[in-house]
Amino acid sequence: MAAVGATGAPSAWRAWVLAARPRTLPLALAPVLVGTAVAWSEGGARAMPALAALAGALWLQIGANFANDVFDAERGADTEDRVGPARAVQQGWLSAAAVRIAMGAAFGVAALFGVYLIAVGGWPIAVLGVLSILAGFAYTGGPYPLAYHGLGEVAVFLFFGLGAVCGTAFVQTLDVPAAALAASIPVGALAAAVLVVNNARDVDTDRLAGKRTLAVRFGGLAARRGYVALIFGSFAIPLGWAIAAGSPFLLLPLLCAPRAVALCHSVSADTGAALNTTLAGTAQLAVVFAALFALGIALS
Repeated sequence: MAAVGATGAPSAWRAWVLAARPRTLPLALAPVLVGTAVAWSEGGARAMPALAALAGALWLQIGANFANDVFDAERGADTEDRVGPARAVQQGWLSAAAVRIAMGAAFGVAALFGVYLIAVGGWPIAVLGVLSILAGFAYTGGPYPLAYHGLGEVAVFLFFGLGAVCGTAFVQTLDVPAAALAASIPVGALAAAVLVVNNARDVDTDRLAGKRTLAVRFGGLAARRGYVALIFGSFAIPLGWAIAAGSPFLLLPLLCAPRAVALCHSVSADTGAALNTTLAGTAQLAVVFAALFALGIALS
């Protein structure tokens, strides 16, 4: 599929890579790591279901990224005034029709991994898989796009946190341990924090496009305060768990605390394009936190 665009546009291959938003993809790893660590701690970790859960999560994320690219362009949320990274459809690098096809293909690949996971985990995984695909599409598409009605952060928390962590644990243990529920909270909160930065950065262009994110509804200051609450609330879970379980290993995520403090300062002080760095840093924090949290759970 050839890219369409003016002089200086990326190659077709590069345009597709950019549309897939590779910097966001490690976020799909975070809940699988934590869910697998919970399964390990319960004596039920299984490599194949864990790998299938990871592959399915990655393709769901790619499909959702393609959906966001095309639907935000069509709804006017992505314009030449955008301060975030350039988007393929809005820039004319790829056609909307091509990205729609790629979106469907990505969700289809995720569904293929889902078939195996359904064979392992039964109807609960089928329900979770269908809801996940629908959420990836409905985030910016369909008659009631979630992100345009202030429900983006809620959806991200539920699907990157509760759904992904508990689902990963379930396909390995055929149970949802209480530890999975607890562990899903900081994972989902940090994923939601990534979106909060994104929406704080885009508050002006989103307002003009009629995209009623929480940042648009309640203002940039409220979004920044929400970000700080999500970040520090995430650290409260492993801290409380470590105290309750008497395990110092669960304190490993606190190694990320200095980075979290720096990011909270950045989100409070910066605006516009300067928040691109904060957004990338928050995504990195979410993955490193999850890796340390997973290690702590496995060692406890």
